[in-house]
Amino acid sequence: MPKNVIVYWADWCPWCHRVMDFLKEHNIKFEGRDVQDKKYAEESMKKSGQAGIPVTDIDGQIVVGFDTNKLKELLKIK
Repeated sequence: MPKNVIVYWADWCPWCHRVMDFLKEHNIKFEGRDVQDKKYAEESMKKSGQAGIPVTDIDGQIVVGFDTNKLKELLKIK
């Protein structure tokens, strides 16, 4: 199981809510960081190399967007 999961998100972003719902459905604990806070927006851009959200950081592995296959792979979900 991953130790550290962070989701960079914004309230107006439907894909962000999908990522967070997916994590909740699979009982994955995560920290949500709202990119409307400038420091989190900058942190997200630094990690992902772009301005799009959602950005999910799973133990340092970055997933941009709602990529279920990548999320399942990194989270070891079948």
